[in-house]
Amino acid sequence: MGTEIERKFLVNDMTWKPSRKSLDVIQGYFPTNGFSLRVRVQDDRAFLTLKKSKSQISRHEFEYEIPADDARELIGLFCGSEVIEKTRHLVEYKGFTWEVDEFHGRNAGLVVAELELENEDQPFEKPSWIGAEVSQDSRYLNANLARCPYSTWKK
Repeated sequence: MGTEIERKFLVNDMTWKPSRKSLDVIQGYFPTNGFSLRVRVQDDRAFLTLKKSKSQISRHEFEYEIPADDARELIGLFCGSEVIEKTRHLVEYKGFTWEVDEFHGRNAGLVVAELELENEDQPFEKPSWIGAEVSQDSRYLNANLARCPYSTWKK
């Protein structure tokens, strides 16, 4: 069984740019209750992922690579409007790879940075462009952004 331990932060400014590696990502979410089932197309690769919360920053995670054409078809057939589009930038900082997601479409204007850790208490240093932590705010989970996009939030 896999476990994902992830901290999530808002991004204060764009001084992290440019990153050396960026990926175009489309994620579709299947209607579920109590867990997340998503299909992700990331450039020319695709994955089917199941997640279930263990704690506020840890989740059980099972991920399987699938053909990209199958993933696109699954998104079209089963995900409806529960889709997010983003560009993921991989930014190296003091021994860690930060995943900075610039959202598009219905979540345009939202930029978050995620950091995967080996354990919940693992220390790390935040870059200057990192803002408030939103790890415990469920609105920022990608599955919830697909259902209730950033553009619909009251500012």
